[in-house]
Amino acid sequence: MDIQLKRGMLDVCVLAAIKDEDSYGYQIIKDMKPYVTISPILRRLEANAYLTVQSVEHNGRLRKYYHITDAGRARIDEFQEEWKELESIYRFIVREEPMKEAQDHE
Repeated sequence: MDIQLKRGMLDVCVLAAIKDEDSYGYQIIKDMKPYVTISPILRRLEANAYLTVQSVEHNGRLRKYYHITDAGRARIDEFQEEWKELESIYRFIVREEPMKEAQDHE
């Protein structure tokens, strides 16, 4: 998969993970573990103002809580539109293979 496409998808996955409620880094990491190393994504999302970070003490340790911003919600919406285009391209590619096979048999 194209690295830029994958990066964009993973960014949106992190935003989606905190869309309904704020979360802290370790929980996001647990949620995303099968897919990615999360720290660089969180830093990039913060730098792009898609989320904000607040440090809170919890059991004597600092825990960073992440909150999605309006720009982050807008990025999810943009991605959903982009995804529709990608799905359309995918359907074209998948559809083309059986059509080619049918043409070869004519």
